[in-house]
Amino acid sequence: MNDYGFLSILPPVIAIIFALRTKQVYIALFFGIWFSWIIMSDWNFLTGTLATFEGLVNVFKSEGNTRTIMFSALVGALLLFIQYSRGVEGFVNKLNILIAYFEKKEAGYSRVIVQLLAMFTGIILFVETSISSLTVGTLYRPIFDKLKIPREKLAYIADSSSAPTSILIPFNAWGAFIMGLLITQGIDNPFATLISSIKYNFYPIVALIILTLVIVFKKDIGSMAKAEKRTKETGKLMNDGSKPMISDTVTSYPPKEGIKAKAYNMVIPLVTMVLMMPINLAYTGWHKVENFNSFGNHFSQAIGKGSGSSSVLYAVITAIFVAMILYRSQGIMKLKEMVDLTLKGISELMPLALLMMLAFAIGEACNQLGTGIYIANISKDWLSPELLPAIVFVISSFIAFSTGTSWGTFAIMLAISLPMAEIHGSNIHLVIAATLGGGVFGDHCSPISDTSIISSMASASDHIDHVKTQLPYALIGGLISTILYLIMGFIV
Repeated sequence: MNDYGFLSILPPVIAIIFALRTKQVYIALFFGIWFSWIIMSDWNFLTGTLATFEGLVNVFKSEGNTRTIMFSALVGALLLFIQYSRGVEGFVNKLNILIAYFEKKEAGYSRVIVQLLAMFTGIILFVETSISSLTVGTLYRPIFDKLKIPREKLAYIADSSSAPTSILIPFNAWGAFIMGLLITQGIDNPFATLISSIKYNFYPIVALIILTLVIVFKKDIGSMAKAEKRTKETGKLMNDGSKPMISDTVTSYPPKEGIKAKAYNMVIPLVTMVLMMPINLAYTGWHKVENFNSFGNHFSQAIGKGSGSSSVLYAVITAIFVAMILYRSQGIMKLKEMVDLTLKGISELMPLALLMMLAFAIGEACNQLGTGIYIANISKDWLSPELLPAIVFVISSFIAFSTGTSWGTFAIMLAISLPMAEIHGSNIHLVIAATLGGGVFGDHCSPISDTSIISSMASASDHIDHVKTQLPYALIGGLISTILYLIMGFIV
């Protein structure tokens, strides 16, 4: 890999600025990818342009990328299934009963209860961020719309209850990935090390606290306050000119006539998808476990070694098949309808799949440019042991913000921060937590983050509006976390 120095940070930064200014996230990402390859082609525009298209093709060389993109498209089929079966309508009817109860207790309190329910749903589904965001968006979008809660708020709740929870409860693909990185850095007991670092992982904890306070005390700030005011005064769920990350076909597909709305027609497929995640993690990691003393021990180790992308893909495929059987047994759908809905759902979510492809492509381009390594290297010579955790948090945040990937940030920064912690004599658990928390914080702030993209899609929110409204809360959490790392650097 060549040393492109300062040039390596220009493409992602320019793409982010372009996206925020124009709200054309597809064009912004493509421009960032193109500019990356122009730099790597020694400013030869023809070679760089051709390399750009090859870079997009090469996204599919990664099995994990391909599975994630397939998952993103197949979710459209599942969403149409539960919409057509009146499952969403049935669930909303149940929520309406709950809302009516709380309205009798105190007018307006139902808005708080529904938002808290959405947050707790996201927390419970810690097994995978994509499943968490998608489920929260799918379940609560109709009821949020009815209560005139802006789509931006739903996207914020979906985003801020998914990744923070997945990193704090690491019995999932996130934990497996991080433990693998710790092993490569010579950590003998990665699980115990990861668990010990959780209490220092300030940003996810602070992010969840801020989310709870915002919901309970109704203290919205910045663009979110404007969104709440807009929705209350005009009833508009989004700004004029905003484009939801999911088409109206998926969000309001007409349900089948003449059948009863039943909540379990939505709950069963979604619960299936959630439950299949740890099962698939164990399945894909089962043969990688060499030493075990019981079935439970074998199972827990297998989850830690499983493939996250495979597990997510298998989970959504299983959920679709369960939905097919469930609906066919009730006479809701025939085979032709199932096939038509599957193809329709996939086609409607192709924009999301395209966006995921572009996000992966700019991440790989940044990797080849050495963006993350450059940012890390320019700081390592002037760090002191006490300042190391705070500086690692800030650098990890900037890398995740620039590249749009927390996992990529973990891979880059753990390889740098752990040796630095050893050299400087810093607390290793604090440094690991700072690295992981910074990755999640930067991911929350970035418009090219796949987690934020999925949250926007699930909530049918305009993506840039979601980023802008979430940003003030994320920045407050990031500032608090930085201060805590500065303090703990001198204490621990």
